[in-house]
Amino acid sequence: MPNRLEKLAKLLIHYSLDLKKGQKLLVQSTLQAEPLLEAVYREGILAGAHVTNLLGLPNAQEIFYKNASQEQLEYVSPLTEFITENFDARLHILAEYNTKSLSSVDPKKIALNRRAGSKIQARFMERAATGELRWTLTGYPTNAAAQDASMSLAEYADFVFGAGLLDEEDPVARWREIDAQQEVYCKYLDGCSRLRILSRDTDLSLSVAGRKWINCSGHENFPDGEVFTGPVEDSLNGHIRFSFPGIYAGQEIEDIRLEFTDGAVTKATAARGEELLLALLETDAGARYVGEVAVGTNYGIQKFTRNMLFDEKIGGTVHLALGAAYPESGGKNQSGIHWDMLCDMREGGEIFADDELVYKDGKFLIKG
Repeated sequence: MPNRLEKLAKLLIHYSLDLKKGQKLLVQSTLQAEPLLEAVYREGILAGAHVTNLLGLPNAQEIFYKNASQEQLEYVSPLTEFITENFDARLHILAEYNTKSLSSVDPKKIALNRRAGSKIQARFMERAATGELRWTLTGYPTNAAAQDASMSLAEYADFVFGAGLLDEEDPVARWREIDAQQEVYCKYLDGCSRLRILSRDTDLSLSVAGRKWINCSGHENFPDGEVFTGPVEDSLNGHIRFSFPGIYAGQEIEDIRLEFTDGAVTKATAARGEELLLALLETDAGARYVGEVAVGTNYGIQKFTRNMLFDEKIGGTVHLALGAAYPESGGKNQSGIHWDMLCDMREGGEIFADDELVYKDGKFLIKG
């Protein structure tokens, strides 16, 4: 662990965030990630940055959602506004004490709070798109996360570090190789106008005309491995079934099926958790529209872990995100949510771009 944590800290500071002397970095996590927090803090200080740590309480979210009034749910802290406007870099290390702490929370309360924060989220994405702000989300091995993934803590730690290629002699060099390969996919798809996604109980058409495909190779997320864009907002037509449970605020929604007409979700069902699904769709006007369509390319991740940081990267899957689009992709949809849901493409899945088959059985057919 110590060697891999030190390697991860150096990678996060110098590769993912590309932190410079004099820049202001905010690091958010819990004390469960203390070894990585210390390693990151040390590396940030050595880089000449001004590092601030913000630690969360174990049960804070549960206490908030179960006791907050409507006024408190709609309140946006001036500290949150200040952080969004004034830091040059942000690192969020996922290290939850209990991933199921919000399981009994009223979904409408979560939706209301997300709606209240939509302007802050939009500003965050705007600053990131212009390069004013660099941010990275990563994960630290905890017992709670290991239990979600049905692994021992040691097995889960090996999975986390393996997914980030941290056992490689030079992981940064490997991520740069991945970046070069994914750039081939992005450049090809940038020249395409329409996609059709086919899989089990799935036939979805959408426009990506004029949108930019983004190459995700270890900067905003770590580990990484996906390419994505923001579809033309009113272009989605058809239906899709998500092969894996949708995870939101620690709650699982199973067997999600969505139907789209002219971009909007017009029918939504789930075998379990449908109440939460329908509540999230009512978050705001943008919650029924898709802000992201993406293809996972990390073939070192093959197991569903109930942690979307890893699961959306599973090589051989596609995912859609309802809600806010990333402006750098050209997407315009705005919402208080950005919720990823995952569709398996490894057995018979196909993607056509402008009527050309470009992806089959979980792999791109595009050659560099």
